This record gives sequence, structure tokens and C-alpha cells, in this order.
Amino acid sequence: MLKHKYVLDPWSIIENQYDSSNMIDSESIFSLGNGKIGQRGNFEEDFSNNQTIGNYISGIYYRDKTKVGWWKKGYPEYFAKMVNCPNWNKIRISINNTLLDLNKCEVLSYNRELNMKEGWCERKVLLKNDKSEKIEIQSKKFISIKRENLGVINYKIKVFENNVKVEVLPCIDVNIRNNDSNWNEPFLETIESLSKNNLGIVKSNIINSNFEISTFFKTEYLINNKKINSSYSQSESKHLIGCKSKFLLNTDDELTIFKVGGYVNSNDSNKNEFNNIIEKESENALKTGFNELCKENIDEWSKVWEHSDVIIEGDIKSQQAIRFNIFHLNQTFNGNDPKLNIGPKGFTGEKYGGVTYWDTEAFCVPFYLGTKHSSVAKNLLNQRYNQLDNAIKNAKNIGLNHGAALYPMVTVNGEECHNEWEITFEEIHRNAAIAQAIKKYINFTNDHNFLDDEGIKILIAISRFWKERVNYSKVLNKYVILGVTGPNEYENNVDNNWYTNYSAKWCLDYTINQLSEIGNRNVKKHESIIKENNLNNKEISNWKKIIKNIHLPYSKDLNIFIQNDGFLNKDLQPANKIPHNQRPINQNWSWDRILRSPYIKQADVLQGFYFFEDHFTKKELQSNFDFYEQFTVHESSLSACVHSVLASSINDIEKAYEYFVRASRLDLDDYNKEIKQGLHITSMGGSWMSIVEGFAGVRVSNGKLSLNTKIPNNWESYSFKLNVKNRKLSVLITKQETKIKLLQGKEIDIILNNTEITINQ
Repeated sequence: MLKHKYVLDPWSIIENQYDSSNMIDSESIFSLGNGKIGQRGNFEEDFSNNQTIGNYISGIYYRDKTKVGWWKKGYPEYFAKMVNCPNWNKIRISINNTLLDLNKCEVLSYNRELNMKEGWCERKVLLKNDKSEKIEIQSKKFISIKRENLGVINYKIKVFENNVKVEVLPCIDVNIRNNDSNWNEPFLETIESLSKNNLGIVKSNIINSNFEISTFFKTEYLINNKKINSSYSQSESKHLIGCKSKFLLNTDDELTIFKVGGYVNSNDSNKNEFNNIIEKESENALKTGFNELCKENIDEWSKVWEHSDVIIEGDIKSQQAIRFNIFHLNQTFNGNDPKLNIGPKGFTGEKYGGVTYWDTEAFCVPFYLGTKHSSVAKNLLNQRYNQLDNAIKNAKNIGLNHGAALYPMVTVNGEECHNEWEITFEEIHRNAAIAQAIKKYINFTNDHNFLDDEGIKILIAISRFWKERVNYSKVLNKYVILGVTGPNEYENNVDNNWYTNYSAKWCLDYTINQLSEIGNRNVKKHESIIKENNLNNKEISNWKKIIKNIHLPYSKDLNIFIQNDGFLNKDLQPANKIPHNQRPINQNWSWDRILRSPYIKQADVLQGFYFFEDHFTKKELQSNFDFYEQFTVHESSLSACVHSVLASSINDIEKAYEYFVRASRLDLDDYNKEIKQGLHITSMGGSWMSIVEGFAGVRVSNGKLSLNTKIPNNWESYSFKLNVKNRKLSVLITKQETKIKLLQGKEIDIILNNTEITINQ
């Protein structure tokens, strides 16, 4: 039985045991953000054990020079990394001239709660310092959704003796560096700093870019809930920008440090206006007061949950997990700024650079499409459209021309910026994920204008990529795709990855069909698209040849599609034969051994069955699922959710539930032993898919919404809301029935468990 580190609670993550050695893990779990700025769950006071201080601004990045052992033609010049910014969260505290450091204290009681319903984190600690002085600290903080530049801390110190001298230094720590720097170089430099009484400002330049940021804070003090004036003296530390204040406390006195702070950045504010914005926003926040700011933020979170909550009755473990995932998805990206996207770790860690992967289209677009206004998903797709020219340049960099587009594996602006060759050059299946997102968006919204004006140009350029990337094999008398890495990154530089080949076939076919649909709706528009994109019948005819003749490896004996050439030559021992002490294999085996093994990092062939499910029978799905499941080690965060959706499709609800739990509690229970690096934000979208597309069977195809509902044995019911086709629906599924209500929009015909019904208000 897996022991849960955090208390099971439907709305909160609660840590009630203090373990100094594991605080770095909890920093990830207790991270906070508002879609624009965010921070890891660091303590405000000093902490001398392992920790990763992290404060980040979405869209602000450093061009970290690519680091490789051997430079290859076509490598990107840089790897974009989000910048770890100066830490405004810091409060240095001394009690009777002794620095407060939990790592050097006796902790008598400890409790930390992340309240997901209301969007705040609170920590209460009773301790004795090394002089046996008893102290209670209480910190409550949040990042404001409404005031997007602002975070808020209410920090209380209570003493139990007379004449206790407390020295407080609220400050900005500028001695912060990125942990993921390729060359151990700083990502930013301080331009100027200001420290005056209760105000601190640090202006920084992001090295090798035009970005500038200002980190700021402002404070006020209260004793026993009454505001007091304080004297100030400058910090003696060059890297702690702020002013000290001293207080003399007596028995049961409580000192409160009310600190507001955050960031202003040049992405959305004029550099010359930084100080004016800071003064206005910080002064207004202090006047508003902590309680009102907190209430304001709770109200904003209430609006978020109104649209995106999934309610599960009967299983607190699942309820906590899905809300944790939804909470962090909304903390990472809310759709308010069309320039921003979704980093795989959000504001919780630096791994993967914090920039855009194919994860957005494959695993996040469904969540945002289903829970927010359609403009949010459209903005994500428009980013890809706006970056089309760079995608065409990326294809040219690897020798492909004629308008072919290869969207980058990692990007902030459309340029490829990933420096691992097997990913940069070989994981070309990312193109198909973008086409799939376009398809899902059109199906959900009927936004044919987007397809006609932007989407079709993306599809044509992607199709031209596949035409350029295939070659004809005289031996097989088929078109083949050589030298790729599929979603399963435990096989590199393989030929004829089934998922990649099938994706190419589908993209070409989908593009042709959409061109035809446009022609049926608007002949003149179709003619202008053909002319503008220099399309002709010969080019489309070549696409059709590839569709008809592409090689799709298949084994008649096993009745499966073969993952790629040579896969069946491996020693096909199931994953349950791997000794437990050698899992995860990516932390215990050499890369050579992994590549020679049959073990699959994440769904590969099964990823294809997820995307192209209507192309195959349930019998074919069952056969491939049974074969590949036994070799899949799920060491990618993107694996379990796909298995869950497919298990629901073949009516194996027990297995679908097991995979849902793994997907949704991946971070809370740290399945892959890597939580200290940050949370798996994009895979959290997959856990939502496991419920909505898996158990509820939500699909939109052939212009019609359908649900094929199922429920895990230990759930009494589950419910969610869904935005689809300009309607808002509520769905409640119990063991006895499914209830669907139309909350907004015109009546809609749907197919519920194979029966067509009409839903109206």
C-alpha cells in the first residue's frame, strides 16, 4: 500500500510532519502562481538545508548558449530558459541576535496547508531555537490572480517570554542563479537598486536579451494587530536589498510583517513606468490590507473553480488529486495574456527551460478548450500561426524546402531551442500534435474562420514537411520515414516509427479533407488559398500517393502494429521482470542498456490509437494495448493518462482507474522519484482527459457531441462542466444514470451512450 506523504483532503494539500531533508520536494508541491508570475514553496526565513529558491515570470527568458559534445549542422544556437528572478519572498529574522533557521531549530509542531479552493498557502510552526527560546511563526501567502504583478505575505512571530529582541529584514535577495544554466553563467544582472525604509526595488537586465524586470516589495508592521511605526536601518548585506527594523516583544506579543511584492516586466509594461507602477500597486495593496486582498483572491479563485472543477464523490484520493492538477494548471496559465504559453514545469522548477513543448497541443489544449472560453485555446493556436515563418526556417535548417514547416520541439518564439540532437532533429511527430489541436479546436467551436484564415496555412506547411521528409523505398515499394524518435524516447534514431508514419499519413489526409470542406463552404476562399499557397493538383496528387503507400509496420502473427523497425528483435521481457530496485530505469540503467531494451518510456503506438481512435476497431485497440502495455514503464509523465483513456475505451475500468490515479497523483506521490525538479504541469492536463475523455467518453466528431459514460467502482458519482460548440453543459454521472444540463446557449443534439437526445434549458 502506497503511503501518502500529504494528508488526504478534498480541497487542501496538508503537510503535518517536518522533515528538514525533504523540504526541497515540498517546495514543488506548495508552489504558487497566477499565470504570469509564480514561486516555489520556499520558506520566507533562512533555511540552511537543501532547497531550490525559485521565482519566475512567464515569457521572460535567457538565451542559454547550446552545449553539446559535437556540433552538428542545424543545431539551435541557444536553449531558451525562463529566468530565476531576484527573490522578493525573503524575510531574514533574528531572535535575540540568533538567526532564525528551521534547520537549526527544534521543531515542536509543524503544519503547512495549500488551500486550493481559495488559492493560499499557510504554514504554522512552533519551535525552539538553539537557545531553547520558544517561538511560534505563522505565514500565510498567495499570488494574486486579480493583481497579476503582485504576491502577498502575512508573516507573524509570537514569543512566550519577556524582553525578546526581534530584528526583521524584509528584503530582495539578488544572489539567485538558475540551476539549469548550461555554462554556469548568470542569466541577469542588476542595473540599479533602491532601499528606503519599507520599500525595496531591484531593476535587472536579462543578459543577451532586451528584457528588463523590476523586483519590488513594500511592508508594514503590526504588533498585536495594531499598526506601528518603525525605525529603519540599511541592510549590511550586499545581496539582501532592504532595511532592518528592531522590536522588543513581551510574553504573548505577536509581531506581524505584512509584505507585498512581485515583478514588473518589459513584456507588458514600459520600462520608464516601472517605478510608477510599483509605487501605485504596492501602496494600493497596503491600503487594501491583507484580509481584503485575501478575500479578493478567494473570489477570483471561486470564478475559476466555477468553470473548471471536477467533483468526485466517494474517493477522496482521486478528488484531491484532480483538484491539485486543475489548481496548478490554472496557476500556470489562465489565458489572460495571448503572448504566454504553458511551461512543462510551470513556476515550480527549471527543468525543460519553462518554454513551450508539443505537450501544450497534445495534453493541455483539451483542458483549456473544455473549461475556458474558446478564445484561450485559439490564442494558443494563433501563437503557432504567428510562428509559422520560423517553423519554415526550422525546416530549412535541416535541409527541407518548398514551404515545409517543422515546428520546434522547444520554443518561445518559433525558433528551435532544444540542444539534445535526438529531440531537436528526430521527434518530428510534434507537427502532428499541432494539427490534432487544430482539429479538436474546430470540432469544439465550429470556428471555420480560423481554419480558413490561419489553420489551413499551418496544415499545408506541415503537409509539405511530411512530403519532404519521406523517401521512397524500392525494397519495400513503400514510402518510409527514417531516423526518428517517437514519443517513446527510449528508442532513438529508428526507422519507420509507426506513430510517426501514421501521423504523416493522417496530416496529409486531414489537410486534403479540410481544403475540400473549405471549397464546399466558399469556392472563392478555396481559390484564394490555392493561389496564395501555390498549391496545385500535382502536389496534392503526390500527397495522396504517400497516404496510400506509406509503410506502416505490422505483425500478422502478433496482430499488432510494430512500434518501429527492429522492435521485435529485442529481448521482449515484460517490465514486471525488472527488479524493483532498478526502477525507474532512467535513474539506474545506462542509456545504452535502455536503448537495447524493449521498455517504453511512454505510450507510442498507443498514442496513435488515442489520436486516431476512429480509424481502428476496438479489437485492434485491445490487441495493441495488451501487447505494448507489458513493456511500458511510464517514466514519462505523459504516459499513464493515455493508457487510462484507452483502457476506458476497451471497458477495462479497473485498469483505467489505476492509470488515472498514477497520472493524477504522479507528483503528490512522486511515482518517478523526481519531484524536487518541479511538477509535471502539462501532464496534469492528461489527468483531466482521463476523466472527461476517458470515463465520460466525451468526443466531438462528425459535427456532433457524444458521451459514452462509465464510472470507477469506488466512485459514487463525478461531475464537471464543459464548454463545447458555444454552449456550456454540466455533466453528472452516477452508477445509475447520466444527467446533462444546458447552462448556456442554444439547445444541442448529442449522442449519450449510443442514443441521440436533445438537451435544452
